[in-house]
Amino acid sequence: MSPAKKRARVYDPVKIRAAVLAQFGNVRQAVRTLTPGQLAGPTRLGDWTVRDLAAHVTTAVETVSRNLEREEPAKAELTLTEWPFATATRAADIADGTRELAAAHPDLDALYARAGERLAEALDTAPGDRLLAARTGTMTLADYLVTRTVELIVHTDDLNAAVPGLDIPHDRQALAACTRLLADALAAKAPGGSTEVRIPPYAVVQCVEGPRHTRGTPPSVVETDPLTWIRLATGRVAWRDALQAAALSASGERADLSGLLPLMS
Repeated sequence: MSPAKKRARVYDPVKIRAAVLAQFGNVRQAVRTLTPGQLAGPTRLGDWTVRDLAAHVTTAVETVSRNLEREEPAKAELTLTEWPFATATRAADIADGTRELAAAHPDLDALYARAGERLAEALDTAPGDRLLAARTGTMTLADYLVTRTVELIVHTDDLNAAVPGLDIPHDRQALAACTRLLADALAAKAPGGSTEVRIPPYAVVQCVEGPRHTRGTPPSVVETDPLTWIRLATGRVAWRDALQAAALSASGERADLSGLLPLMS
């Protein structure tokens, strides 16, 4: 079966809803512990402070509630594997809106409480096939919630990197969904069967045009852990740096994926 004809990955909507709520709760608990000095510190996201980043995390779930309050669109426009590539056009708007949000809500826990309550209420009543008009494109609620695992896991990692000693846990289901979606996006960007990308224990995909294998070891193999993969896919870590740090192994003539990454930033 060719990559273009492979079935789309199916996610359990009950588990994804629980994962989004759990990871948002993990971040909220950690943000509660941050001191004013820590909140004023820098992050790896340009000139965003930790406070800016913490405030931005609430928008990852607030967009669910807000979009469900709008009139339902007529049809879906965006698939899950297309979503990572549709996010780049919103970067400037996100940066401006984040600073305004952080400035307007000095009480971060109250901001988190409101966002969490609105999300839980929305998910109690909305079916998974309900369409919502996200700025990146119209998607089903079920698909959009999978994209929320990416937002939450990526920014959890950003917060952990920004604050020494902070160790916000990653919900297993959220981490798995985030890893799989970004792996599938790579396979969609570079369809083929010459390179196998292994991200144990969550994902294995084949990509890149070239000789295919029918049995045994494929011509080229890339393997890394979930968080390193997510950092590569989102531009937090460069391919060369991951190789030098031995966080990534790559063998075969088509194993260099640096020209395909990042998938989103």
